[in-house]
Amino acid sequence: MEKLGMNLLKTKLRTNMLKKIFVLFVSIVLLLGCNKEIKKFESEKFLFGTYIRITVYDSDEKLARESMEKAFEEIARIDQKFNSKVPESVIGRLNSSENKSVKLDEEGKYLFNEVNKMYELSNKKYDITIEPLLKTWGFGEVAKLSVPTFEEIKKVQEVIDFSKVKIEGDNLIIESPVKSIDTGSFLKGYAVQKAKEKLEEKGIKSAFITSISSIDVIGTKPENKPWRIGVQNPQAPDQILGVVELNNESMGVSGDYQTYVEIDGKRYHHILDKTTGYPISDKKMVLVICDNAFIADMYSTAFFTMPIEKIISYAEKDQKMKVLVVDKEMRIFKSKNLEFFEK
Repeated sequence: MEKLGMNLLKTKLRTNMLKKIFVLFVSIVLLLGCNKEIKKFESEKFLFGTYIRITVYDSDEKLARESMEKAFEEIARIDQKFNSKVPESVIGRLNSSENKSVKLDEEGKYLFNEVNKMYELSNKKYDITIEPLLKTWGFGEVAKLSVPTFEEIKKVQEVIDFSKVKIEGDNLIIESPVKSIDTGSFLKGYAVQKAKEKLEEKGIKSAFITSISSIDVIGTKPENKPWRIGVQNPQAPDQILGVVELNNESMGVSGDYQTYVEIDGKRYHHILDKTTGYPISDKKMVLVICDNAFIADMYSTAFFTMPIEKIISYAEKDQKMKVLVVDKEMRIFKSKNLEFFEK
């Protein structure tokens, strides 16, 4: 009996030791797993007529690359589905159809309901039926050799009116005399926002998406560092005006330096006042930071059409929104909650 008891005691001690070794082994594995090196992964593709770049920080290269690919697939999906420059898209078909009616799904309804909010906010100056005026200035067409005449502008103004764009049931309808919709002022921002959502669905915790005028980030950079974004100087775009920091936020920028035509040595930018027919002249840049790239993209354009004091007043009523405006004299106006580090 004594010998049996000693054997049982030895067995129990051996079992306890094995348990401790196993726990120690699991702890080491978990510790090694937690300390995997975070690496930077980047990818770039040409979509929406520009280069869109995605940067992901993660320890898993396979996850990072698969996530970026899913994000680009989502951007391409939206480009093909809604871009007015794509003839086979929903809006491409609407613009070219004779009856000016096309069926919308829930995604499409959401997009155009949000566009309508911007139209109302801007006192009806943010207007996505402005394409005929853009063409009159030579944007997207053969370069103009002269400034449009009063008569040319007056003629196209008659077919610019977003109030003629309506959602009836499941249909998006354009009423006469309006002929077309231009998605350029909002769709890229929406695509960037949806790309961010795809990255988040895959479990990405730190990422940066940029299409130049529309930026979105997930979380912060490694070591909890904010994303520092250089803001172009609208008077000298190859230089930096200052820096803003983003933390799980989105940014939209509209500027007179981004797209323009040159006529007789003078530049005319693409953000037009539909009431005058000319480029808006009191501002050089509007920057908007909020929690959604789609909304930031629209706001930056809508705000460009509004008086500066109204922009700042509106932004400061929304605790999640930050705004910076550079006027024609290069004076800087910003909401109180925006930290802007001038160079």
